[in-house]
Amino acid sequence: MNIQEQISFLTRGCVDIVNIEGLQKKLESGKKLVVKLGCDPTSADLHLGHSVVLSLLRRFQDLGHSAVLVIGDFTAAIGDPSGRDSTRPILPREKILENAKTYTEQAFKILIPEQTQIRFNSQWLEPFISGKDLLHTLSKVTVAQVLEREDFKKRMQEGNPISMLEILYSLFQGQDSVALKADVELGGTDQIFNLLIGRQLQKQNGQEPQIAITVPLLVGIDGVKKMSKSYGNYVGLNDQPNDMFGKLMSISDEMMMNYYELLTSENLDEIKQMHPMEAKKKLASLLTQRFHGTEAAEAAKANFEKVFSKKENPDEMPLLRPSEGTLLSAVLFEAKAAASKNKARALIEQGAVRLNGRKLTQDAPLSFENGDVLQVGKRAFFKLSR
Repeated sequence: MNIQEQISFLTRGCVDIVNIEGLQKKLESGKKLVVKLGCDPTSADLHLGHSVVLSLLRRFQDLGHSAVLVIGDFTAAIGDPSGRDSTRPILPREKILENAKTYTEQAFKILIPEQTQIRFNSQWLEPFISGKDLLHTLSKVTVAQVLEREDFKKRMQEGNPISMLEILYSLFQGQDSVALKADVELGGTDQIFNLLIGRQLQKQNGQEPQIAITVPLLVGIDGVKKMSKSYGNYVGLNDQPNDMFGKLMSISDEMMMNYYELLTSENLDEIKQMHPMEAKKKLASLLTQRFHGTEAAEAAKANFEKVFSKKENPDEMPLLRPSEGTLLSAVLFEAKAAASKNKARALIEQGAVRLNGRKLTQDAPLSFENGDVLQVGKRAFFKLSR
């Protein structure tokens, strides 16, 4: 590719590109760029929302540049306030390290391992806060700058508190860029403030400010909020093939086109000519194949068509052995078909629970025969046994 083709390739689908002229100069220099992406291990799994920016990082790798995936083992203890309407709970270090173990494996479903550095930001942030560097940095960033953040302004107007830790978060993320001498930093659109702080801190430390590039936030399968495990509207990279396929088939026709744009390289004009159901099956097949392979994607599609198009039960179902007299809500909770017994009761009231196709609308002791099928929602099936 020539330089203009490289820029088009690297910025396709992006929202903010801070200093595109600088990006062009860096590419023209032939230098192998250090491209940084931070990821706080606040949950055990990555999801398709993460894959949007990971795919952009992969594009830089495809052009021979060095990717640095920063595992925020230090910053995860604070929690990124970007786009949040309340303070995140502080995670214990043991949980953060447990979550971090799965991140590399999942990220390598998209990134090239040999061209990826994995760095933990506690390595430089712990010394940073224990010396005079933090005080020096604090003297260079004003309160007015911090309070210009849209999410902070909104929370203040709504009377939602902002902790001092959250205010410091952007400085810590910016210090990551200083420590790594990043040429480029990537993030979602909700990260733009943090990326700009990184540019400011690099300049104050005598470094050339990084290029900041953001990508759109992927809306979750609920069609309302950004995809997040905490909102329960996510498709995890480690979801089983049938679950991944089924979740993707649940999105609206309008959301489907957004997913095509952000998650695939398909020709959108051609997709728009397809019947919506067939287009959605193609999307679900493409993404399931990307993370699980062709055979698993084909099996997931066949399972979906059998269960939902032909109204049949799947061939394989988890086995449940409820004790005699167990309330239905307790059965759902123990089967992990509901996050809590209260949520299980809500599913029952909504008519989302069936026994052999018959709706169960009362949270009563579950009465069943061996081989009966308990269905929760559209995708979860269980075979019952004593």
